[in-house]
Amino acid sequence: MLKVAIIGASGYTGADAVEILLKHPHAEITYLTALPEECCHIAQAFGQFTGRVNLDIEPLDFDKLSEKAELVFCCLPHKVSMEFVPKLLEMGLKVIDFSADYRLKNVEVYQKYYQTHTDPHNLAHAVYGLCELYRDKIKNARLTANPGCFPTGAILGIAPLLRNGLIHTDSIVVNAVTGVSGGGKNPSKNFHFPNMNENIYAYGTGTHRHTPEMEQIAGEIAGKPATVLFQPHVGPFDRGILSTIYCTPKGKYEKHALLDMYRKFYNSEPFVQVLEQPPHLKNVARTNYCHIYPAIVKDRIVIFTAIDNLVKGASGQAVQNMNIMYGFEETAGLK
Repeated sequence: MLKVAIIGASGYTGADAVEILLKHPHAEITYLTALPEECCHIAQAFGQFTGRVNLDIEPLDFDKLSEKAELVFCCLPHKVSMEFVPKLLEMGLKVIDFSADYRLKNVEVYQKYYQTHTDPHNLAHAVYGLCELYRDKIKNARLTANPGCFPTGAILGIAPLLRNGLIHTDSIVVNAVTGVSGGGKNPSKNFHFPNMNENIYAYGTGTHRHTPEMEQIAGEIAGKPATVLFQPHVGPFDRGILSTIYCTPKGKYEKHALLDMYRKFYNSEPFVQVLEQPPHLKNVARTNYCHIYPAIVKDRIVIFTAIDNLVKGASGQAVQNMNIMYGFEETAGLK
């Protein structure tokens, strides 16, 4: 059995990682850590594990970690993560990092949207962990950068168009709404129930940190620079991301031909389903699936995607990456 540790196990993505790994036939959770003030028995932090998991969330001890784990899920915030990852790699552990610290290859771009990057050495060999597009590189990775939740839904939605050169790359618009869990476990004024209930609002206008990630990966797929206008919203539901993506085609296309092209592109992908109507978030909640519906509206191609932000957008994708890295069945623990 593969021994897996979770650093940052007291957050939502840590809890979802535990939930998925409990069902995994080839992996076991051996060590859970968090900040000292967040340490307790996991069932005290997350009641759903009562009677199911007998593990404490402990302060991180590197000596104990080296004895207990082979792979680490690093569920830490941006900047914090890169303070731990170099040490983990030096210890001979493999790492799947949930932060943005190893996603953006251009250090200057990272520093514009986040802060000073302190680990460019490991950034250089980190593999972007969008399984459907980078599987061959993930197989041999020691450090996998788990994608952001918004970029996962957006890039899966437009990858077939970019790969086949069917759209202009300078006018991609991504309009998306996420559930409240996207803001993390720590409470804030805007996410307080009276403010959030029966409400929806835009945020991060022109500044959201997932924009450069979308542009980087879209550009890699297309083989030329890509410009993405990204506008996120948050709605009064727990989990999920619904994205509507507007693209300008280079020619005229029929709906059936577009659907056929998407089906062929994702034909062998176990977690991507191409639909004949717009997706519903409830149908992907607590699953690792991405539902996609490509449509033609007037002179635009419009793609709708739905994912669970905590599963396909975080912990489920991390387990999918783990499966690829260790040669397990890619769907292990996820179906």
